[in-house]
Order: sequence, then C-alpha cells, then structure tokens
Amino acid sequence: MKTQPPTEKMATAAAFENLNTAGVEGGQDPESLTVPLLSHQRSRSSISNSTSQVALVGADVCPIESLDYEIAENDFFKEDWRTRGRNQMIQYIFMKWSLCFLIGLIVGLIGFLNNLAVENIAGTKFVVTSNMMLANKFGMAFLSFSIPNLVLTLFASIVTATVAPVAAGSGIPEVKAYLNGVDAPGILSFRTLVIKIIGSISAVSSSLLVGKAGPMVHTGACVASLLGQGGSKKYGLTWKWLRFFKNDRDRRDFVTCGSAAGIAAAFRAPVGGLLFAIEEMASWWRSALLWRAFFTTAIVAILLRAFIDICKSGKCGLFGTGGLIMYDVYSADASYHLADVPLVLLLGVVGGILGSLYNFLLDKVLRIYNFINEKGIAPKIFLACTISILTSCLLFGLPWLASCRPCPSDASEACPTIGRSGNYKKFQCAPGYYNDLASLIFNTNDDAIRNLFSKDTDKEFQHSSMLIFFVTCFSLSVLSYGIVAPAGLFVPAIVTGASYGRFVGMLVGSHSNLNHGLYAVLGAASFLGGSMRMTVSLCVIILELTNNLLLLPMIMLVLLISKTVADAFNGNIYDLIMKAKGFPYLETHVEPYMRQLTVGDVVTAPLQLFHGIEKAGNVVHVLRTTRHNGFPVIDENPLSETPILYGLILRAHLITLLKKKAFLPTPNPTVNDAFSQFSAVDFAKRGSGNGDKIEDIELSEEEMEMYVDLHPFANASPYTVVETMSLAKALILFREVGLRHLLVIPKISNGSPVMGILTRHDFMPEHILALNPLLARSRWKRLRIRFPPSLKPF
Repeated sequence: MKTQPPTEKMATAAAFENLNTAGVEGGQDPESLTVPLLSHQRSRSSISNSTSQVALVGADVCPIESLDYEIAENDFFKEDWRTRGRNQMIQYIFMKWSLCFLIGLIVGLIGFLNNLAVENIAGTKFVVTSNMMLANKFGMAFLSFSIPNLVLTLFASIVTATVAPVAAGSGIPEVKAYLNGVDAPGILSFRTLVIKIIGSISAVSSSLLVGKAGPMVHTGACVASLLGQGGSKKYGLTWKWLRFFKNDRDRRDFVTCGSAAGIAAAFRAPVGGLLFAIEEMASWWRSALLWRAFFTTAIVAILLRAFIDICKSGKCGLFGTGGLIMYDVYSADASYHLADVPLVLLLGVVGGILGSLYNFLLDKVLRIYNFINEKGIAPKIFLACTISILTSCLLFGLPWLASCRPCPSDASEACPTIGRSGNYKKFQCAPGYYNDLASLIFNTNDDAIRNLFSKDTDKEFQHSSMLIFFVTCFSLSVLSYGIVAPAGLFVPAIVTGASYGRFVGMLVGSHSNLNHGLYAVLGAASFLGGSMRMTVSLCVIILELTNNLLLLPMIMLVLLISKTVADAFNGNIYDLIMKAKGFPYLETHVEPYMRQLTVGDVVTAPLQLFHGIEKAGNVVHVLRTTRHNGFPVIDENPLSETPILYGLILRAHLITLLKKKAFLPTPNPTVNDAFSQFSAVDFAKRGSGNGDKIEDIELSEEEMEMYVDLHPFANASPYTVVETMSLAKALILFREVGLRHLLVIPKISNGSPVMGILTRHDFMPEHILALNPLLARSRWKRLRIRFPPSLKPF
C-alpha cells in the first residue's frame, strides 16, 4: 500500500471520519488530492492514514477524486474498436455535434429565462418602491425594498444550504478544477443544476452585489455533464448511440463546451465565451473541440437574438431594456491620441493594484466566512441574511447623501425616471430634479453598468456620488461573495471597475479626448484584468458588450498593464478560491525547485501490486483496505522468467470482475473465455455517483480461495517514467496527457519492475516541500529576494 508522510496542512480526525464514510459510500479515491487550506486552524493531531484527501466545497468537507482522462486500453477496449465500422464512427461524430447543439439550446434557454425572471422580480420590487417614494411614504418604501430582498436571500440560502451546498458561490473554480482533472462529488449533478438556477435568480434579484456569469458557467457545465453521461439505465436511456460517451475524456469536452455556452448566455458574447473557455477554463484543448465549442456558443447567440426580438414587442413584462441587451456605447467620433496613452497606462496600473487588493481582501473574507459556515446550516443562513440587511440599508440610505440635480434640457430620455431603469432616478427629489447616486446604486447591476457606460453623459454624475458608489461596490462585492448562495464575481467586478474608470474620467475632464463612458469601459477592463488576470477573452467580451471596436487598442493595452501589475502581488481570483477550497489544481508552469528533484525523490513506498493471476481473496482484501484507484499488474514465474510489468488495472474494473465472479479454480494459465462473460460496455465509465462498491461484493469462502486472471482487464500500455526523470518533466507529461496514474520504474532492476505510482497529490507543492524542508526554506528566501518587504506577496 502506498503511504505518504504527514504534511503541515492535515485534516482533522472528524474530517477524516467523514472522508472514510463518504469514501466508502461513493467509492472515492482520495489518494491524489489535497487538504483544504481554509481548514488550516483545525486540530493537527496525527492521522494514521495521511493519504486522505478532502476539499472544502460549499463549506462542507468532502472527499474528491481525480478523473481518468487516459483511456484504459485493455483487451475489451481494443476489441471494441476493432469491431467498429464506418457507420459507428459516423454515429459517434453525429452524436457529438447533436449533443453540442442541445447544450447550446438548453443553456441559451436557461440564460434567457434567468434574465427574464431577474428583470421582472427586481423590476416589480423597484416599481413598488418608487411608487412609495412618489407618495412620500419613505418608511414603507424602505420596507418594500428591504423585506423582498431579505426574503429572496433567505430563500436562496435555505435551498442552497439544505439541498445542494456545492451550488454556493460562482462555480467557475469547481468547473475549472474539473477540466483540470479533479472531480468533487455532486458539483455537476442534476440537484446542483436546479439549485444553481433557482438560487442565482433569487440572489441576483435580491439586490445583493453578485453576478450571474459565474453561476451560468456552472449551469452550462452541469447541463453538458448530464447530457454527456452516456445514457442512464435508471431512466431507461439505454440507446446504443449514447454509449460512445461513457468515458471522462468525452465528458470533459462537453463540459468545456458547456462552460463556453454559459458565458455566451450571460453576456450574449459567443466569441468571448469561446475564448473564456480556452484561456481560463480548459487545461487541455484541440482544434476539433474548438469547432464544437464555437458551434455551441453560436447556437446560444442565435437563440438569444430570437428571444430578444420577441421581447422587444413587449411580451416579456419588465424585460426588454435590461439583461442581455448590449451596453451600446458606440460612438462614430470616438477618437484618441498619443496624449491619452499615459492616462490609459495609469488606469491599467491602478486597476491592477485595486484588482490584487480585491483578491487579497476576498481571500481573507472567505476564510472568515468559512469558520462561520462550518458551525452548521443556521449560521450560514444568518450570515446571508445579515449581508442582505446591510446591503439593503446601504443601497436605500446612501442616495440620501447625494444632492438633487436639475434635469438636463437635452436629456436623451425622460427626466426624472419614474420606475425601474433609466439614467435619471427621481428618488426623493422634487419634480424636474434627479438623484445621480440613486441612478446607480438603487438599481439592478445591469442598469448601473448601462448608466456608467452611456455616451454623452459627462455631466450627469457628481464626483462625490461616483466615489461613494465605487467604495460601496468594492466593499459589498467582497462581503457578498462567500455566502451560501449562488453568486458570481464577473458583474460586480465590471460595476466596480466601471465606477472607478468613470471617476478617473471625471477627474481628467477636458484634458482627454475620451468621454466618461469610454473611461468607464476602460476602468472595467482594468479591474477585471487585475482581478481575473485574463486578457484575450476579457477583451472580446467587453467589445461584444459595448459594440465599440474603436476601443480595441486601448482595451488591449489596459488589460496587459493591469494583469502585469497585479501578477506581482498574488494570483487570479479563481486560482485563489481553488487553493482555499483545497482543489489540487495542476498549473501550466512548473516551480523551479521541481527541476532539482527526480520522480524517485517524491514517490513513496510500499506499493501494492497484483500478479497477473491473483487469488480472489487477496483482491478483495486490498480493495477493502485501500482507497487507491489503480494497481500495477506484474508477471512472475511461471508466466515470466523475471518480474515484468504487464500493465495497470483500475479499481472499478476489479470490482466489475469480482461482481461477475469470473474465477479460475487454479492459478495455472488456461484458455481465456473472458470475452464470453464480459463486453466493453461492462468497463465503460459509469455516470456520476453510479459506481459499484467493494462493500457490496459478497463472496463465499470457496470463492475467496479461487483465482482471477487480470491480463484481459489490465491496461497493457500505461504511461511510465524512469526514476531519474525530473519532477518538472513528469509534471508536464502528467498534465498535458491528463493522467491519473503515472508508473515509476527503476533504472536498474532491483527485483521489482515498479517503484511506485505518481498521482496528482505527488505534484502538489505542499507534499513536495513537506518531503524536502530545505527546499521550502530556500524557496521562501528566493521569494523574499524577488518580492521586497513592501511588495511581499499576499
């Protein structure tokens, strides 16, 4: 059995008990995962089995496992591919494109209904509150605003905490980890999908400063995962064509398309959604996947365009000028000169600093919230309600600090605005006057962004109002994320960055050729770049949002500057959240110290092996006493003169073999009739949560003394590396191929053909540095040299 030395960040005994219970129930393999950093203050008492791996998902500790993106090429897989004809290959390709079409169709429909519900629920609330304000019933107006907010937040938090805690938060870190090869239980289940949709509508409608983009990405991934399950015996979906996708590799492709469709549905940005999936989400890509993801987002865009045309006729209630409609800041005479470049550079620098500060504060707040959420469901709900009450008080109270302004004579719309949306909110002002702060803060996020991005509104807002709005958005977006409800970060970051950019434009005034709306666009880009550290996808998303190609050079410049500045302080927000939740994400780059180590330095022993012909009782014992997913199969006398590595066999395949009791009476090789007992379908990957368990296998004493021939069931071509290979080189291979197991073989035979197995856990810095404390100290010294005390990384 492979064991690991204890590390500093170790789960508590209670967490370990939970892991054992959940692992036994779900057949999880914890060997390749890490302990959540958010739990670092728990008891660090010694735990006998230090290979236990847990993560924090929805503030609940749960076991997680790696995904098998490598195809197990056993005899049944090879026979299945040999018997596939031209018609079956056409069926496979046709079904892939058909499922991509369905993903785009369903995600686009969900995105539209999501926006339709939010605009009508929030719109009704604002209309009622505005009517109370017009009647000078300010107390009733506050109650009409705050009570619905509290009820909506309470509903979102209750359904999330009790039904699907994994639906809390953005969902982007979970999907990103899944595409990297990490699977936490329930993150893509049907229950999570339903709660993600309902909870997101409630949370966004409650005026919390949370977004819809992250939950839509998670929603798209859930839809794609469910469609890509390869059928279901439980629901009678056993069509032969669906069986092609009973593997993690095809499901990964579908989830990638689903995440791209999510962004496309949230912002009506099909190309931006595609690039977002490439740049931020996917750890593995190829040209065929690019075409399918592009097709999926195109379906989303076409569907949304059709629904928007319907809503323009007034058939969608209060929807029509909110959600999904482009923020049209296009200006044919928008021009900029060399003199504007220093100001854009300044926007990028400050945006990078603000973005890194935002990430730092959010990381700290999430750790604090975790300690509250760990106390149980009641504290989770209480925290959410507290944030809702605070938000309602600020959004309703702060506009009273702003002075009323006379309506401009050349206003492009009605002034003051009576109702929900518009640039000139009346609030408490007299007829002919409007409250500029209320136009931003007492509104939906979409309308606030539209007001900030609007052209020809340079004289609409006061400096004090814009500063108050920026501080409020920055603070509330940090406090609102982390409650037990679906909540995105994209839209809050856009609102915060746009207010900062508009404030800079107001300070610059006539010294620049850019109007204030364009400064708001550049400010949003700089803050997004500083927080999320994306460039290409953000650039295209902003262009699709604003319909202004003339700003392309400036947006590119500000994104590059803000990302470069922010990278000097900390990582992007999604990586920080993944690290805090304990997801063992494999980065694209390797740490310098990994080039000083070989795989032999980190692989640990002893290693559990199986012989080519093994006693059934030994197989059962090993499966019941370990949680490992893969085991090397070796041949010795009389099958081989010297011990040789035959292949690798998976836990799920061993359980399938034991379940059908394919036993031999003696250990002597015989004519194999495995193909008469099994087929390739028996070894296909089951749907989420449908795996068989070793605890369900019951064998008699006579059967335990019989033998099983593992040769037909083992992957005869597993990936192997020599013990002298550098750890950095092995990590690149492990990540690029999408492996779960990497066998290490000795350079000089020492009696055993295998030294050990490298899993995801073995490449985690915490594990490596725990094995090599001297490297940890030298690494910190290098960091101190690179980052002086004033710029120490957060």
